[in-house]
Amino acid sequence: MSTPIRNTTIPLVGPYDLGEVALMGFGHRDESTFDGIMRLAFCTDALDAQVGVEVRQDGDTLTLTVHGEGDLAAIAAQVARVVSADHDGDAWASVCASDPVLARVHAEAPGFRPSNFYSPYEAAVWAILSARRARRQGIALRERLSREHGAVFQLAGRAEPAVPLPQQLLALDAITGLPADRIPRLHAIARAALDGTLDVRRLTSMDPAAAMIELQRLPGIGPFYSALIMIRACGSADALPVHEVHTRAAVRELYALDHDPDEVEVAAISERWRPFRTWAAVSLRAVGSRLSR
Repeated sequence: MSTPIRNTTIPLVGPYDLGEVALMGFGHRDESTFDGIMRLAFCTDALDAQVGVEVRQDGDTLTLTVHGEGDLAAIAAQVARVVSADHDGDAWASVCASDPVLARVHAEAPGFRPSNFYSPYEAAVWAILSARRARRQGIALRERLSREHGAVFQLAGRAEPAVPLPQQLLALDAITGLPADRIPRLHAIARAALDGTLDVRRLTSMDPAAAMIELQRLPGIGPFYSALIMIRACGSADALPVHEVHTRAAVRELYALDHDPDEVEVAAISERWRPFRTWAAVSLRAVGSRLSR
């Protein structure tokens, strides 16, 4: 049976540049060029299918070509969360205009928005695969796992693999290149996904601090990765990653501080970024570096 192909759209509000989002480089994504198409392959939030999606921008609309089964509206909503097309870009521009540093960053890349993990489940899988190894090695390992045990989609002339569904992950007792002690950790992630612990709606309904403490009960998920799951997989626009050293370094440089700011100082500065503290922190790191060149 051939894979069904369907089309749908996502309306955009405010400045948006798909190329800026695609080239951001985050998690396993490491694009060096952009040909006008962002290619995504992932497990649906419902964890009942893997899909491939070709994303194109046509003015103030994203056009999606979806390969695979699953609820089309739910897939579109998931893509919108992944590419930060689910928030008001005009409101974001207004916040930037009120802060001189953010105003400079926004002027450098008006259409920039963060790219996110496909889901809390996939962020947790990435945490186990990438822990204590160079990012390039983590990317290669995820690619191998996905091609050998997940699903591969042909998206606009390129093969893009999606990681195994939780049920598929539970069936594996070894993964080439992954230490044996990581397999039980992946199985724990798969079980947590199946029992609803990693459901994005559940996590976003919780107090973020409480959710991160709960996530740290999963083997292999410490403070850094629990924050990554909550902030960069749930699609929050207004969670502040105060523990992230790169954020503090960007604040020091761009706000011309003569010292390394602590978490309290970063939190105080970020009050003017509400309700887009996540976007601001990511923009300072990803776009702000261009201002110092």
